[in-house]
Amino acid sequence: MSNDPRAALQTLVSAFEEHLAAAANRRGDDDPAVDGAYLAIADAFDAYEEALYEAYDEVTPLTVFAEEEDDDLDDEDDDEDPDEELLEDNEMLDDDLVDEEDYEDLGEDGAARARR
Repeated sequence: MSNDPRAALQTLVSAFEEHLAAAANRRGDDDPAVDGAYLAIADAFDAYEEALYEAYDEVTPLTVFAEEEDDDLDDEDDDEDPDEELLEDNEMLDDDLVDEEDYEDLGEDGAARARR
C-alpha cells in the first residue's frame, strides 16, 4: 500500500472508471464484475483516506457504508419502537424543556382564551 496521497487518489479514480465500465457492460442484476468494481472503490477510497490523513492530517467528507451480510440483524430492530430508539440516541426529551407559557389556554369549550 502506498502512503502517497496522489498515488492513492489515482487508484481511486481508476476504481471509479472500472466501476463505470462494469456498470455499462452489466450482464444482469448480480453481475460479479460490478460487485467486484464496487468493492474496489471502497478499498481504494479507504486507502486514499488513510494516505491523505497520514500525509496532511486531513480527511474527506465521505463515508463508505458497508453492506450488512446478515439479514437477521435487521429483524431484531423491527420489534423496537422507533421513538424509543430516538430517545435513547438523543436523550433530550424532558418535561422541563417545554415552556407551558408558550401555549394558549383552552377554555372548557375548546376555544382559546387570551392570556392576561
